[in-house]
Amino acid sequence: MSEPRTLPQFFLERVRQYGARKVALRQKEYGIWQECTWQDSYVQVRDIGLGLYALGLQRGDRVATVGDNDRYYLWAYLGLLAAGGVQVGLYTDAGSEEMAYVIDHSDAVFVFAKDQEQCDKLLEMRDRLPKVRRVIYWDDRGLWNYDEPWLVALEEVQTLGRQLADQDATCFEEEVAKGQGDDLAVLCYTSGTTGLPKGAMLTHTNLLSATAAFHQVDPRLDSDNHVSLLPLGWIAEHVLGVAPHVMYGMVMNFPEAPETVRANVREIAPEGILYNSRLWDNLVGTVQVRMSDASWLNRKLYSWFLGVGYQMAEKRIANQPAGIGLRLAYRLGDLFLFTPLRDQLGLSQVRSAYTAGAALSPDAMRFFHALGINLKQIYGSTEVAGGATLHRDGDVKFASVGKPAPGIEVRIADDGEIQIAGPNVFQGYYKSDDATAQALAIDPDGRRWFRTGDAGYIDKDGHVIYLDRVKDMVTLASGEHFSPQFIEGRLKFSPFIRDVMAVGGPEWDFATALIIIDFENVGNWAEKQGIGYTTFLDLSQKPEVYALIAGAVQDVNASLPAAGRVRRFVLMHKEFDADEAEMTRSRKLRRGFLAQRYDGIIAAMYRGDERVRVHAPVRYQDGREGVVETELRIMFVEESET
Repeated sequence: MSEPRTLPQFFLERVRQYGARKVALRQKEYGIWQECTWQDSYVQVRDIGLGLYALGLQRGDRVATVGDNDRYYLWAYLGLLAAGGVQVGLYTDAGSEEMAYVIDHSDAVFVFAKDQEQCDKLLEMRDRLPKVRRVIYWDDRGLWNYDEPWLVALEEVQTLGRQLADQDATCFEEEVAKGQGDDLAVLCYTSGTTGLPKGAMLTHTNLLSATAAFHQVDPRLDSDNHVSLLPLGWIAEHVLGVAPHVMYGMVMNFPEAPETVRANVREIAPEGILYNSRLWDNLVGTVQVRMSDASWLNRKLYSWFLGVGYQMAEKRIANQPAGIGLRLAYRLGDLFLFTPLRDQLGLSQVRSAYTAGAALSPDAMRFFHALGINLKQIYGSTEVAGGATLHRDGDVKFASVGKPAPGIEVRIADDGEIQIAGPNVFQGYYKSDDATAQALAIDPDGRRWFRTGDAGYIDKDGHVIYLDRVKDMVTLASGEHFSPQFIEGRLKFSPFIRDVMAVGGPEWDFATALIIIDFENVGNWAEKQGIGYTTFLDLSQKPEVYALIAGAVQDVNASLPAAGRVRRFVLMHKEFDADEAEMTRSRKLRRGFLAQRYDGIIAAMYRGDERVRVHAPVRYQDGREGVVETELRIMFVEESET
């Protein structure tokens, strides 16, 4: 039999290999982990794929999918690919406008929607979706009384598929065999930081190549567990979850509900996991806050053993031997502190943990390595099937994003832009030849280089150093450059800071910052200090809170060149909000929009004003909301002696 070229072909290979002898996936329901074998999955996937075929799905047709990750979502994903369809992932929290745009732009003819919430969204915008023939749902709670032929239960689709399978027992395998590696597998829409979302066209070869490259660095075993918690609208779950599942037999595990993810991760204790930088930052804050509430003795043990952990981490990362004294001290720390902490975080069995998206600060990377967690940076994007570089064991540089994955090339253009080539590079943007031409540089031999738009360089050891977006590198009046993201990442290491936008420009001699406090952590701190407050706004403007945050800013400034230090900052009156277009769904700042929205605050900081007046939305503790006009204080940061 020929080598598998598509995800469904790999799936059938695993079914033949394992059948009913091995667990393929688990899903927690009503407090119990329910198991399904590879044979169970085969029946479900076959019936969905043939059911779509019976409904008229043609090879190359687009099928949108939306819902929390669960076994039916996985089966629908594999079923539509098996029938020759192209998956278009949607985010569950996407608004109607965003969802309608992606579905219509992708020319989706079917939509898989998990439940009533998503079906209601689709019904609301039905007149904007003339190409969608049917919406297929699999959780019927709340939908029993809907009299709407446009909606069809997944069970009905599967019944059609079973009828076809009964008529021809080989038709499913024959349909899967038609697939080719260069067939389109997914249309993965970018976050749209600079305009409307763009549909990146990724083939089966793109996905399989990216997964195989990562497998060469961090092998996945058929005994490994993967907790499926990343949305299938984001490329990461495709190449770190679904593809390793069908290629290497890794077991998929689906949480019971979004709010139980942390507990379910702890129960499964996966061997590999990816969180975005915000989640890793949250874990740092969680540990720090818990330890601040611990007894005096536990705080002392934490402080001492963490120092030992940092020393051991530096030795491991540099591939240097540790002395017997350090090894003994770390063994004690691992027994009494690090092992319990890893267990609490659900990382007791993890071999390789990853961070992706916005850069994680070196301090946060160092912290997790001190705990014995092998955390590595991944760098890439949707257009390169998720990842292009990653750290290797024993070769982790906190300032880098690792080396190119096997089979992937990275070069630096004359203007400092990072460019990537390899079998993982996408085919272009759907319906956008101009955007494709801007994104891809084609060699005379036809090799495609993706222009990332990111600034960086490659150091003497072959590590890729990411600085910032080329367009976001800021030039000051002095001619010196600084990276806002570096400042932001370092400041967010503080458990008291949730978000930051660093600001600068050629008309100014220094950097400033808009800072969002972490309401929960700062609130807990304030209560311990006997500081009363009512709202987020009230707490953020307390002089004691300004002094607290100023300390964090001074600590970061000490590691920056003089020209790039934050001289003034404002504690904002509200959080940055994706629903207000201030950031993307993956929590990337929309810098241009934020700079325009808060231009009055920024101008006041550079004028040297001590206060600035704003119109501020507030939410009271009883849930009421309102709008007030208030003043925000502008903090002038004193130079530290260092």
